[in-house]
Amino acid sequence: MPRIMGVDIPNDKPVHVSLRYLYGIGPALAVQICQQCNVSLQKKARELSDEEIARISGLLDREFVVEGQLRRKVQQDIARLRDIGCYRGLRHRRGLPVRGQRTRTNARTRKGPRKTVAGKKGVKEMR
Repeated sequence: MPRIMGVDIPNDKPVHVSLRYLYGIGPALAVQICQQCNVSLQKKARELSDEEIARISGLLDREFVVEGQLRRKVQQDIARLRDIGCYRGLRHRRGLPVRGQRTRTNARTRKGPRKTVAGKKGVKEMR
């Protein structure tokens, strides 16, 4: 398995698909990286030479923010929002949706599993 930026990329997939296993690289960026490094899109990852891997790693290191650097940057941005006390920061702090989604229903991904509260049973009317 070739190792790029500290991540093992899958052997049996084309290079442009394997590059997507790096955090911060999507389909369009993966194709762009392959073109800049003169690597065939259909070449399997196991067929990459050491020189091609070095070219890809060097390009990622120089021009793109990926993996650990990107994760750190995202966490710093969220911490900054929390510290300044803006609305988005408060939503992050409370673990609620940040981008305006409804919370009356849905929002289970952010809120977690339902916490059922024992409700008041309907009192039967006596006649």
